[in-house]
Amino acid sequence: MEEQRPAERNAVTPVVLGLLSLAPRTGYEIKQVVDRSTRNFWAASYGQIYPELRRLEAAGLIAGQDVPTGGRRRRLFRLTPAGRQALIEWLMGRETTIELRDESLLRLFFADAAPLELGLGLLEARQRGHEYQLGVLRSLAELPGNDPQFVELVLRWGIAFHEWGARWCQEERARIAAGTESAA
Repeated sequence: MEEQRPAERNAVTPVVLGLLSLAPRTGYEIKQVVDRSTRNFWAASYGQIYPELRRLEAAGLIAGQDVPTGGRRRRLFRLTPAGRQALIEWLMGRETTIELRDESLLRLFFADAAPLELGLGLLEARQRGHEYQLGVLRSLAELPGNDPQFVELVLRWGIAFHEWGARWCQEERARIAAGTESAA
């Protein structure tokens, strides 16, 4: 009898296992939930989700069942006990990476290569981006439902982060503009 090796993990594995721990879902439903929730800090595309579902099913961490609706093929996935254990092992893991990939910050970092007005415009656009995300997250917070405690906690973190980000952009634009005026 061949010993079963644990499934390799990639960036999408915890998203799929975590969402399936909350409820059985199709690949389409997983993507919809990602777009309303984890995308704000951990994105996953269809091109990542569907291969991951196949891989996790082959590894025995999730189980799929065909549930056709009308003329559409659908496969509903649920977490297996082995998948729940893999999720818990990931939750208990010692490695915690806080990684931020932010193109807006990268543009600001290099804005000294352009005229000052362009840099100030980038900062203003970043502020608008924070304000937009803040509106999206606040509207999610107003939806009726019983979100699990830690889902709500992360939503509250996102709201606080974007409140701070919008305020920071406004303050820094004012600081830079005041410094420019006093130098003139």
